[in-house]
Amino acid sequence: MNTTQELTIGQIVAEDYRTAQVFRDNGLDFCCGGKKTLKEACNDKNIEIEKVRQELSSLNSKSDDHHNYNSWALDFLTDYIINNHHRFVREKLPEIAFYAKKVAKVHGKRHEELNEILHEFLMIQDELLNHLEKEEQMLFPYIKRLVELEKEGKSSDAKPAFTTAENPIRMMEEDHDQVGETLAKIQHLSDNFTPPDDACATYRVYYQNLEGFQNDLHKHVHLENNILFPKALELEHRLN
Repeated sequence: MNTTQELTIGQIVAEDYRTAQVFRDNGLDFCCGGKKTLKEACNDKNIEIEKVRQELSSLNSKSDDHHNYNSWALDFLTDYIINNHHRFVREKLPEIAFYAKKVAKVHGKRHEELNEILHEFLMIQDELLNHLEKEEQMLFPYIKRLVELEKEGKSSDAKPAFTTAENPIRMMEEDHDQVGETLAKIQHLSDNFTPPDDACATYRVYYQNLEGFQNDLHKHVHLENNILFPKALELEHRLN
């Protein structure tokens, strides 16, 4: 695995997804902030780069995630994202929203941050549901069409309404940034998803779900920002 300072952290994770845990443990954003080089990311967080490089180099062959996403065909990757991450988002959003409303109602007077977390999460819910629809109805079918054309040995056919994939991809990445910033704010408000001593069981499950949702979204955004989108643009350019 190449972990030179010239590679972006998104490219490093694309080569080996195990490295995501190293970046997560050091507070480095590998999804929305994945376009920064390792040196830039460490400098921004005032982290010693050699410490991170040593942790990356010490990764052993064991991993909870054996998939080499970077080698997958783009049509297969789009289906994987929809069937796994889009499905997860749609299932978890209403569940977490239920907990958010209930916990804020019961504990909001003693822990005022819960009311703000509720407000921020409901905004994420609306934004993400709209975001998923745009990907599934507009961008992903176009990417899959590009894959078909390449398999058939044809050049790009009729231009889509958005002219080039660069336009919707830019919109999707902006959405990712916005949701990522909001979740980071929720993480801060919740003291890194740490429930207070007087938290009930529902309160604790709520925070566990928020943390799990953020972790899944990090991987979801990584697969799109650092693998699917760049490769789709490369494919579009080859066919034009």
